[in-house]
Amino acid sequence: MSTAILTGTPVPGSPLEGDLRSLGFDVRTAPDATAAVGLLAAVPPADRVALVDQRFVGHLHTLRLALTDPRFPAAAVTGALTAQPEARAALSVALATVTNGTAASRTDEKADAAVRNGGTGLATEPGRPATHTAAAELPLADRVSAALDADGTAVQHPELGSLVAAVPDGPAAREEALAAVAAVDDEAVRLRSAVKARDGFFTTFCISPYSRYLARWCARRGLTPNQVTTASLLTALVAAGCAATGTRGGYVAAGLLLLFSFVLDCTDGQLARYSLQYSTMGAWLDATFDRAKEYAYYAGLALGAARGGDDVWALALAAMVLQSVRHFVDFSFNEANADSTAATVNGKAVVGTPTTALSSRLDSVGWTVWVRRMIVLPIGERWAMIAVLTALTTPRIVFYALLAGCAFAACYTTAGRVLRSVTRKAVRTDRAAQALADLADTGPLAELVARLVRRPVRALPGVLPLLVALAGGAAAVGVAAFGPLDSPLLILGALVYVVTSGIAVAHRMGGPLDWLVPPVFRATEYGFLLVLAARADVPGALPAAFGLVAAVAYHHYDTVYRIRGGAGAPPRGLVRALGGHEGRTLLVAVLAAVTTAESDLAPELTVIAVLVAVIALAESIRFWVSSGAPAVHDEGETA
Repeated sequence: MSTAILTGTPVPGSPLEGDLRSLGFDVRTAPDATAAVGLLAAVPPADRVALVDQRFVGHLHTLRLALTDPRFPAAAVTGALTAQPEARAALSVALATVTNGTAASRTDEKADAAVRNGGTGLATEPGRPATHTAAAELPLADRVSAALDADGTAVQHPELGSLVAAVPDGPAAREEALAAVAAVDDEAVRLRSAVKARDGFFTTFCISPYSRYLARWCARRGLTPNQVTTASLLTALVAAGCAATGTRGGYVAAGLLLLFSFVLDCTDGQLARYSLQYSTMGAWLDATFDRAKEYAYYAGLALGAARGGDDVWALALAAMVLQSVRHFVDFSFNEANADSTAATVNGKAVVGTPTTALSSRLDSVGWTVWVRRMIVLPIGERWAMIAVLTALTTPRIVFYALLAGCAFAACYTTAGRVLRSVTRKAVRTDRAAQALADLADTGPLAELVARLVRRPVRALPGVLPLLVALAGGAAAVGVAAFGPLDSPLLILGALVYVVTSGIAVAHRMGGPLDWLVPPVFRATEYGFLLVLAARADVPGALPAAFGLVAAVAYHHYDTVYRIRGGAGAPPRGLVRALGGHEGRTLLVAVLAAVTTAESDLAPELTVIAVLVAVIALAESIRFWVSSGAPAVHDEGETA
């Protein structure tokens, strides 16, 4: 439930009460601040509450942004303030403080700042019609907002762009404010804001121009982003089924359905931003369904090719491995640098690198921005390429093109980030180092090694642990690729990987290139399974390995999105139960080496895949449907 308390002087003919009711608020009126305190106390603690000045003039979408966004405990614009249940106690204290007249010194500072921003001697949003001149004359909502800020409660102030939020001081100012409202089409702003400000070329120019209208159509019919996300998944699964038929008609239908699935994939986020329908469940669905759709489609292509006598399961698995490792390079680099601080020399910050300078110069030439976004093959361009090639060619050609494009994109982005990392002088925070350690997905075996060697490893040069991880990964994959599969040598290679993995994570992951360690682990585990299943040449081994990599990759993606959402890594009990990357690699090596009949490898991999999937998915569902899980959504363009 939501309750809005109108304060201040009533304005005859104002549409404010109707606007608030249209946003789902139960409207109550308080003639003065003391009455507002009483009304606030009567609102159930579990309800959202808003304080709105009755003289407020602004767009309906301004009120929507300020009062209905579920992601922020408290938010405000000029003349309007909202608090969710977690901020209700702080709001009660702030309102009581303001009402008792003890917050004047705090609100004076805000009034002075508003005067400076407005440039007219009147308190106002920058570029907005004028309101008041002194702290005591500020709207009650503004004074309470200032008191909340002063007491340490973060108040979100949404970017309004051309939208209006004002509390006019008289008839002339009100007319000016109303004219400013009439001059801007807030529905056009709302539609524009529903689209992400930074996206790929294909999405920006081929999808978003019409998908935003589909999002509005969905909003007006009461559809939720989660429903659209689910529809996108189902459409992609049907596309995978069409591809699995192995017929030209099936391939054409699959390509068209994959494109439509991507349209829906864009629509769900735009619908969330358009209607401010953010949710914890939506964050989980949005974070995981894209991978599920793409990898299910790879499987569909492999099944369709098999119907035509062409075995491309190795290519399908290789594409999934490459794409997943690519993503982990992105995730690890971003986490490592999200809050790093510039190093200092003689007390002065060292900022800028040759690569960032070159990037800035390229950004100054408009067309290069789009070219650089396209060559990294983001999801829009990637899915468009897959869809077109599916309809016109064969699954083998689709995978060849996908592997070539993703390999080039991976080399391009990784090389640039490595150069940036070795030339940039920065200090990695403890939070970033811990995030990299969590992304490593270290199991109990490597943890034991790390404890045993922690003291000597900490004395090693910064880049050496990464080189050790690379050497261990190369040893494990190399033995799987060139050694006998039914030999203890395979187990020895996996044991070397266990030891080197422990050495790699035994020190604080604060080095300039330590962000590469988690992607190296991903490449080793996934690559080991790919090579082992391909060399086994046993019916069903590659599809079983595909399923196992998919299950493990889900666990890794889930870890990423928990960390990005600020909720921390999955419980250590889950990581240990799944064995960690090194434990799973050793288990598969042991099974492959001791299995007497090669035909048993496929069932064994299938059993492991099912166990990993059940354990990881059960914990993931428990987490994401819990009330403590964060909502993570990309923002749209500033209004």
